[in-house]
Amino acid sequence: MEARSKKERMLWAQFDALEMGSGWTEEDIVKPQILIEDVYGDSHPGSVHLNQVTEQVKWGVVERGGFGAKYHVTDICDGCAQGHDGMNAVLASREAICDMVEVHASALPWDGMVLASSCDKSIPAHLKAAARMDIPAIFLPGGSMRPGPNMTTSLVAGDISLRQKRKDAITPREIRDYKLTGCPSAGACTFLGTASTMQCMAEALGMALPGSALVPATMRDLTDYARAAGRKIMELVRAGIKPSQIMTPAAFKNAIIIHSAIGGSTNAMIHLPSVARELGFVLPVEWFDEINHKIPHLCNLNPSGRQLTESFWFAGGIPMVQEILKDYLDLDVLTVTGRSLGENLERIKRDGFFERNLGYLHNYGLCREDVIFPAEKVQENGSVAVLKGNIAPDGAVIKYSACAEEMRSHKGPARVYDSEEAAHDDVVSKKIRPGDIIVIRYEGPRGSGMPEMLMTTEAIVCDPDLNGSVSLVTDGRFSGATRGAAIGHVSPEAARGGPLALIREGDIIQYDVENRSLDVVGIEGKECSPQEVLAAFKEREKEGVKKLSGRKGMYKRYTDHALSAMEGAGY
Repeated sequence: MEARSKKERMLWAQFDALEMGSGWTEEDIVKPQILIEDVYGDSHPGSVHLNQVTEQVKWGVVERGGFGAKYHVTDICDGCAQGHDGMNAVLASREAICDMVEVHASALPWDGMVLASSCDKSIPAHLKAAARMDIPAIFLPGGSMRPGPNMTTSLVAGDISLRQKRKDAITPREIRDYKLTGCPSAGACTFLGTASTMQCMAEALGMALPGSALVPATMRDLTDYARAAGRKIMELVRAGIKPSQIMTPAAFKNAIIIHSAIGGSTNAMIHLPSVARELGFVLPVEWFDEINHKIPHLCNLNPSGRQLTESFWFAGGIPMVQEILKDYLDLDVLTVTGRSLGENLERIKRDGFFERNLGYLHNYGLCREDVIFPAEKVQENGSVAVLKGNIAPDGAVIKYSACAEEMRSHKGPARVYDSEEAAHDDVVSKKIRPGDIIVIRYEGPRGSGMPEMLMTTEAIVCDPDLNGSVSLVTDGRFSGATRGAAIGHVSPEAARGGPLALIREGDIIQYDVENRSLDVVGIEGKECSPQEVLAAFKEREKEGVKKLSGRKGMYKRYTDHALSAMEGAGY
């Protein structure tokens, strides 16, 4: 098979000379050419190992008669950006990474590409780029980090950080011990945050090889998947199978079903619609709500449950969840194996995948049912809900699987802030009272770039006086690790004149997950009718919304043009 670039290479002799100057041989330049794109860099554990992983992809491509070229666009880490202005650039980085992959994939007529990443924004960026370019493509997940001491995750940081800010609440030894053990290896953080969720979504969409999501990053299996991805991309090139044939509406419905079953991050409700837009169709966020009414929540995974992502992979990972939910899934969808989902499940069963790794699980004294519940033992359906009301006419989201039963409905006084930092400071300094509902606004896509609120939600749940009694409502978003009564993505956002901009200190807010409602039910401490609330809002509209200025570069482009969170917050 000859390279797709034959015509372009004949236009300008320097094309071949430049590739040969980069280490290609005369034989290599006529082979099918594969872009191997990763987010390798020293930025964080999810990316630091990917250069070695994609080296195996390159060998797999060579084995099947192609030649691969490695490109890198490093991603950034939400953890390092937590609590300061760096967080404002994090969601915008999804667009920047996608755009740079487009640049790399457009400059040469590649025959196919393999995209490797582990974490929150790089995975959806890679899926968006695959959809946008629509040449044969495979996504390769970067795997899971090892557990911390006593099966903890890096999110011990929430408790550590809160106590650091309170006088005499922690010792230097505790802080140092966490720093030395909080992130013990490469890979995505080992809770079911957005990074782990999006690895699962890539596999559930059919864009990653079966069983590859959340493989422990320190195990040989990851390099096996990488080598297999290199071989498999050559098959997709020869067969002409493109992402648009794989990421169909049926595949997205399958992914949402899996998201419901595993208790995935609310950020998938931004990322999946944004990927779908690249394919030319709208993925209504209401699909999540509709599907979550029906699908059993199978997985006992932190933060909704107790176990970690490494154990999830040992228990059978995404293929086991798909096997349990076969009656709900469209098994005829095409995947990057070149086969259907149903065929993949039959093959993975015959290969012994479901039994082979159980011994690793037994090392921890666990069995499969400790991690993935049988459907008949599940007591709750779904994990996320879409709420609507006079605060959020277009919708807001909550991950109720990570919220105590008694906090799934709440009525309380609004404590209103125009930035997360101000709200967080009041939590730390004990100015928030039990029963309060914290409102953080101007943090949506057009506001400050839609940062996550993990530092504040962790401060709430780590404070015994506030945990289980304080809720948070915002047009910003949350970490996949967020616990507690956290309602985000409120749309329209405050910066676009949404009702969130009209709430005042002391207004009474009420939400109810079962009824899917989120409303102001009282003005300045006095309960009143919906008509009276609307009249008060009309009067407050005369004051206008907060003016945002002083932005430049990529950040300005993003905040000037970003779509609603309900539409994926892209542009």
